[in-house]
Amino acid sequence: MILIPGYWLGGWAWDDVVKHLDVTATPVTLPGLDSPATRRGDIRLADHVGTIVDLVNAAASTVVLVVHSGAGALASAITDQLPGKVRRVVFVESGPVADGTIARPDLEADAVELPLPPWDELEAGGASLADLTDDMLQRFKQRANPHPAGPLREPVRLHNPARNAVPTTIVCCSCPSAVIRQMAADGNPMFAPLSSLADVSYVDLPTGHWPMWSKPEALAKVLAEAARD
Repeated sequence: MILIPGYWLGGWAWDDVVKHLDVTATPVTLPGLDSPATRRGDIRLADHVGTIVDLVNAAASTVVLVVHSGAGALASAITDQLPGKVRRVVFVESGPVADGTIARPDLEADAVELPLPPWDELEAGGASLADLTDDMLQRFKQRANPHPAGPLREPVRLHNPARNAVPTTIVCCSCPSAVIRQMAADGNPMFAPLSSLADVSYVDLPTGHWPMWSKPEALAKVLAEAARD
């Protein structure tokens, strides 16, 4: 199992989940997310995708790919390249993307990084902080690193429809699965790619956008069950 966190986070974000997992898991820190001092100006989407491709190819067998939030685009890129190497994708507060998707087209062309925004901006953008304690928020703020801007400005290029055959689990936390299903059916651009998946199941885990901190044991159980499936 490979665990990929969302923006601003490193592999440390999964620590509380890994403690409760009964399967082997590899948390990932993507290039540019390891330290405040890291130079992020030259990091590109290909660097993030390549890091995961190397891990998948190095695995002795097929892998379960777990992605959180903005890392959903990476899961689409990986299954496009290596559909036969991924046994299942688990999207946690996330989902697949369409060809040509650009995560942050609003970023200035000369932006090097995207800092962690204030809490109110995160929530205004739809990222619920529900169930996060003050200690959790403090750890988030202290350990988060600016996200490289390059990967957020570049389009995700997808060419292989075989990616849609990879079994998929959607873990719904801040928005109920019934609502997400309906938005996908209605063609909402953010959720429309779900309609192309051949084998998709939904799990409701009511909490905020960061269940790896607010409900780590429950999330670990969901991930372990997905891996067994």
